[in-house]
Amino acid sequence: MTFRAVRILQTVDLIAAEDTRHTGKLLQYFQVATPQISYHDHNRHGRTGELVDRLQQGKAIALVSDAGMPGISDPGYDLVSACVAAGLAVVPIPGCSAAIAALTASGLPSDRFVFEGFLPAKASARRTHLETLKAERRTLIFYEAPHRLRATLQDLMILGETRQVVLARELTKLHEELWRGTISAAIADYQQREPQGEYTIVVAGAEQAHITLSDTAIVAELKSLLAQGLSRSEASRQLAQQTTLPRRQIYQLALSIADE
Repeated sequence: MTFRAVRILQTVDLIAAEDTRHTGKLLQYFQVATPQISYHDHNRHGRTGELVDRLQQGKAIALVSDAGMPGISDPGYDLVSACVAAGLAVVPIPGCSAAIAALTASGLPSDRFVFEGFLPAKASARRTHLETLKAERRTLIFYEAPHRLRATLQDLMILGETRQVVLARELTKLHEELWRGTISAAIADYQQREPQGEYTIVVAGAEQAHITLSDTAIVAELKSLLAQGLSRSEASRQLAQQTTLPRRQIYQLALSIADE
């Protein structure tokens, strides 16, 4: 919690909480007396309009989720969208986000990443979706419930059994744990113990595929790149990244191509 978050909870007119019992413990700890109203996945359709009406009447409402950042894989998205559509101000109060917390501690590349949220609950749909991610080179981030973790790990084999994975659970809480290894090792480890708590799964992106081409094929590719206006040096650099040949060898082939 930040000082700002505590101040907001103390000064708003109403707190919309995913679970008023959980949020009640938080409010009691920080001596916050603001009244609560439930707002969760099962009542969001009816309650969104009610909360928007109150906001239009000039009330200030704080949105609180059980864990993580409200609006991220969370019904808060519907309320925020409705507020934006109604021209109401939405003010983010930064707090914990499991996806970012897990990524920063994972040790996997964090300069470019893809947040996928929860994978489909049905096995067939989950595998189909993972097939579309096999060639994704950015670091992948998923959320998963404990009762589906083992099945999801099995399906992650689609990405490659030696792909590096980090399983982060209960982040920022008492039983926080980060497990690191390959997907196949994760499967073996969780055959020996029960998954507990909410998981954030961080998976390394696919390695760049290197293609082996004949000299004739490389010359053809070089001609195509040169025709697009690239210099011999730049065309050679690009092909070197995509093949198993060194840049110097490709550049020598580029020099053999007559200017047209």
